[in-house]
Amino acid sequence: MKLRDLEYLVALADHRNFHRAAEICHVSQPTLSGQIRKLEEMLGFDLFERAPRNLLITDAGREVLTHARRVLAEIGHIRDISASRAKGGAQRLRLGVFPTLGPYFLPCLVPAFVARFPRTELILQEAKSSQLIRQLVDGQLDAALLALPVSEPGLTGLSLFSEPFRLAVPAAHPLAGRKRISAAEMSGQRLMLLESGHCLRDQALDLCRISGAEEVDDFRGTSLETLRQMVIAGMGMTLLPRLACTGSGGLSCIAIADPGFVRRIGLFWRKSNSRIEVMNSLGDLIADTARGQGLRLDDTA
Repeated sequence: MKLRDLEYLVALADHRNFHRAAEICHVSQPTLSGQIRKLEEMLGFDLFERAPRNLLITDAGREVLTHARRVLAEIGHIRDISASRAKGGAQRLRLGVFPTLGPYFLPCLVPAFVARFPRTELILQEAKSSQLIRQLVDGQLDAALLALPVSEPGLTGLSLFSEPFRLAVPAAHPLAGRKRISAAEMSGQRLMLLESGHCLRDQALDLCRISGAEEVDDFRGTSLETLRQMVIAGMGMTLLPRLACTGSGGLSCIAIADPGFVRRIGLFWRKSNSRIEVMNSLGDLIADTARGQGLRLDDTA
C-alpha cells in the first residue's frame, strides 16, 4: 500500500467522480481507476459501489477512508515539520472559511496575516460549514472560521465577533430610504434565501420565524452574489450580512433594530492540536481585523 493510493481514495471519495478525482491528483483517469482497483484487490473487498452515473462508497470503504484521512493528515504534519526546519522556522497553516464570509472578510484578513506571520504559509480552503467541520476532524485543515453554534465534540475554539444582518431591498423600493427597520415591520415580507447546505440559510430561516417574514418558495440562491444581483434587478429582497453590503450599488441595505439579527463567528480547531499558541494568536488577529471592519467583538474574544 502506498500513500499515493490513499490520496486517490480520498480524492475519489470527496468528488465521487473518476475524471474529477484524477484531475485533482494530476494523473490520468485510467491510472487512478487502476490503482483503486489494485487497492481493492489487495484489501480483499470493494471500496466503492459502481453504477452508471453513480458512485457510492461502501461501508468498508468508509472505515478505510477514515483511517486514510488520518494517515495523510499525519504525513502532512511531518512535511510541515520538515519544511519548518528547512526554511528556518517557517510553518504552514491551513485555514477554512465558509463562502458567505470568505469573499468579504479574507481581503482584509490575509494582508494582516502576512504582516503578522511573515514566516507562515497560509493555505485557504473555502467550503460549506459541514464540509469544513469534516475536514477539520479528518485533519485536512488546521483551523476554520465557522458560524456558531458548533457542536462537534472533537473541536474547540474561540467565539470572536458578531456580524449584524441587513435587509437588502432594490434601490427603487419604498423601504429604500429607511436607515433602520424593526423586526416587527418585516412581518409578511417575502425574502429570497440561499439553497440548502449553507449555514446562512438556516440562520435566515430562524430570523424569518422570529420576525414573521416568509421565504420566496420558487427561488433558491446559489451564493450571496446571486442574491445581491437578484435584488438589484428588482426581483425581491433578502437578508445580507453587513460585510456583504459594502459597495452595494443598486440596492439599499437597511439596519434591523433587533439585537438578535446577527451571526456569531468563531475560530475552531481540533482539541488534539498542539499548536494552541498559534491558534490563540490567529484568533487575536481575526478579532483585530473584525474590529477594524467595525464589527462587535464577542465577550470571549
